[in-house]
Amino acid sequence: MTNPHLDEEPAGHRRFARYLQALEAVAEADEIALVAAVLRDQDTTMADSAVGRLLDRRAADLLTNVKFTVWAQNLTEVIADRDFLSLRLREWILLRTIALGEPWTAEELTGATDWFQRMAATTQIAPSPKALGLLAESGRTRRVRNAASQQLRNRDQSN
Repeated sequence: MTNPHLDEEPAGHRRFARYLQALEAVAEADEIALVAAVLRDQDTTMADSAVGRLLDRRAADLLTNVKFTVWAQNLTEVIADRDFLSLRLREWILLRTIALGEPWTAEELTGATDWFQRMAATTQIAPSPKALGLLAESGRTRRVRNAASQQLRNRDQSN
């Protein structure tokens, strides 16, 4: 026998799905206002997760685009009190810095999160030989060190 109340999807799950759908379809001009609205949800973990997905998608799409800087500045104001989102955005900014060949420090890379180090070591987003060499030698995890080493070997073989 099934209980109709147990078969219903929880309200938080439905809100999360609606937020994801809205954040996926939002016009660029309305994005920051929608992010602010989502972050007002009482379930801060769920709201942060929904906005985090948007942040990752938009940052990857805009990474080397001139629009990235303005987008990141606008988003920074809205997420300033959200530690996880603020950290993730700072790490996307660091990935952009590396991808554009702008100055960065070894401490920024070695002190970054596991997520950042995996992104820098396993994707083509920021394939700086200097960054890969540092991660191959000093990455936080064996997975990061191995991935960075493999990227360097692949670069050497293609040159």
